[in-house]
Amino acid sequence: MYKYGLKRVVDIVGSLALLVLASPFFVVTWGLLLFNNGGNAFFVQPRIGKRNRVFRVLKFKTMNDRRDRQGNLLPDSERLTPLGAFVRKSSLDELPQLINVLKGDMSLIGPRPLLVEYLPLYDNEQIRRHEVLPGITGWAQVNGRNTITWEQKFSYDVWYVDNISFTLDLAILWRTIKKIIVSEGISSATSATMEKFTGSTNV
Repeated sequence: MYKYGLKRVVDIVGSLALLVLASPFFVVTWGLLLFNNGGNAFFVQPRIGKRNRVFRVLKFKTMNDRRDRQGNLLPDSERLTPLGAFVRKSSLDELPQLINVLKGDMSLIGPRPLLVEYLPLYDNEQIRRHEVLPGITGWAQVNGRNTITWEQKFSYDVWYVDNISFTLDLAILWRTIKKIIVSEGISSATSATMEKFTGSTNV
């Protein structure tokens, strides 16, 4: 019952409440990034959602658009601004995704929405992560976030799909709050964010 109806009700009520409560942080972050990024505070990108449907995820922009002489974007570590690093560390960059939740593109809890280019790289088990709405936070997020391998992430995602419950979502929400407070798991060991997925090493 929760998975097929009540979860959506919780998403709508929860995202509305969080938007109201977080509105001062939303406005201040928007204003600071607008100034810091030269008039562009939001990052919009196509991502894969439920049943492989593509939607446009909304986040606060934490990196600038600096490029090398060939026109290629510089590495994330060189484009991540000091303000952007703080916004990421505090998870304020995720706030605009509450709008995605209200629209029905996302859930508060679920596998993180990933790049469209990853879709053909999943094996038959990994692609099951798209049987549910992607989330702002999820089981993989509270079990290592960007410090674990892609295979571990996908294993956690599929486990979540098979075990969705109200109590599990509450546990993930609580553990997410604790992770935000201690700023844990934001970067991988070799990148300012997370290395791109290039295909499973288990295949």
